[in-house]
Amino acid sequence: MLIRHLKFFVTLAEMQHFGRAAEACNVTQPTLSQAIRKLEEDLGFPLIVRGHRFRGLTSEGRKLLDWGRQILTDYDSLRNDLAGQRKGGLRGTLRLGVIPAAMPSVSFLSAQFATRHPLSSIDLRSMSSRAISAALENFEIDGGVTYLENEPLENVRRVPLYYERYVFACRQDHPLARRKAVPWAEAVREPLCLLSEDMQNRRILNHIAASAGVSMRPHVVSNSFLGVASHLKNGAWCAIVPHSFGYLFGDMPDLALREMIEPVRRQLIGLVLSHRDPQSPMSGALQECAAHADMQRHFDAAAAGLPVAADQPG
Repeated sequence: MLIRHLKFFVTLAEMQHFGRAAEACNVTQPTLSQAIRKLEEDLGFPLIVRGHRFRGLTSEGRKLLDWGRQILTDYDSLRNDLAGQRKGGLRGTLRLGVIPAAMPSVSFLSAQFATRHPLSSIDLRSMSSRAISAALENFEIDGGVTYLENEPLENVRRVPLYYERYVFACRQDHPLARRKAVPWAEAVREPLCLLSEDMQNRRILNHIAASAGVSMRPHVVSNSFLGVASHLKNGAWCAIVPHSFGYLFGDMPDLALREMIEPVRRQLIGLVLSHRDPQSPMSGALQECAAHADMQRHFDAAAAGLPVAADQPG
């Protein structure tokens, strides 16, 4: 069994179309079909349901898909591990899934990784927490940045990065900008634009608001920090955002960020990695970078409007 034949099969199973799979593998469709048949001969089982079009996988094909993803990941890890013994660190692509609320943190990991492994590239994907969990299980990403305490995360290594807390964002000329802190009960009465990346994030906000005896009824929701910043800039809306928002937009002269109180809540954000042993070189390198990324200090200072010198990757 050839590795490239296995890669053809996994690509076909994921794309569910012979033509698109052949194009993705940079081969002709007859070459792809021949490789699949050779794989079936080697294993002694039919892997796909035959027809003029892709009609699905056999039970053996579905089992091979799980094994195939793992084998291909291990093969890439082996190549990266051997290449990493050369000068210049790892080669290849680090695939990282990040929930939108944690996007302000990701450059700290990127900076550490790029310094240690300058010949590698980084592929960042904005994903929901559940999508990150599924992508780790299917070997589609090397790691994820997500909430660590709000949903059960099985079969993963957890590396805490920082505690996220919420701040009230508004223009400097807004009446609540004169406060040092804003209670949740008052904040939710304002016209709000909220960052809403997935149901988990909404559940967190709804739970905090409910503990203050109020309900969240945002006027606008956006899955992008840029969408929230645009509405804040307009002046007709306010927002409740993670305090790391200040790292990205805290230097806007007309923006005010005020601590949220009554209640004060914080959420643990961290790195999740596959619990496989041995750990892949990319996963191990990412975990090492997380240990040197001092995000909490940067985000706390940014929320308070204080300058912080950039960390030197080490």
